[in-house]
Amino acid sequence: MATREGLLGRKIGMSRIFDERGEVVPITVIEAGPCYVTQIKTVEKDGYNAIQLGFGTAKRLNAPSRGHLKGLPPLRHLRELRTDDVTRYKVGQVLDVSLFKVGERVDVIGVSKGRGFAGVMKRHGFKGGPATRGQSDRQRHPGAIGASNTPGWVEKGRRMAGHMGNARVTVQNLRVVMVDPERNVLAVEGGVPGAPKGLLFIRKAIKQ
Repeated sequence: MATREGLLGRKIGMSRIFDERGEVVPITVIEAGPCYVTQIKTVEKDGYNAIQLGFGTAKRLNAPSRGHLKGLPPLRHLRELRTDDVTRYKVGQVLDVSLFKVGERVDVIGVSKGRGFAGVMKRHGFKGGPATRGQSDRQRHPGAIGASNTPGWVEKGRRMAGHMGNARVTVQNLRVVMVDPERNVLAVEGGVPGAPKGLLFIRKAIKQ
């Protein structure tokens, strides 16, 4: 398992900047870190190498969480990050946005906005049925979903109406356009999953 450095963060919102050619560049502003190393896992003890990162401030913690975070701030979010070299880290170490540099590529992982129960036109982009030729109530319906005799059932994976959004989404290879260590702010080109204030994980890109 290769080391993939990353941080937990919070989506602030979208904006735009002008590049050196005067062209508009859409950006997403992210509050990235500071993150605390709250636990170190090793192959000898846990079966794999990883570090646990903590981010955000919790108003209150239960007793087990207070014991786990003894000597650390009351952290709201805890996530594990696999690594092949745990010797680089120690419990209590602080990681901040200076981990990233302008121009490099990152992957951003978050939970997309929930859209509830959606039909096939919204969920999958279906064209829908004809609006004329005697049609009265089939305009946004999917049409036939399977054969009557062969195979005799609806195939698994058929695109149909159902729950849309509220799923883990990874957007890859976003370019870092701004890093502000003093304010713990990172800006990337393009959009990222989720609503403002949503939790994000930002890591150095796997596919360059």
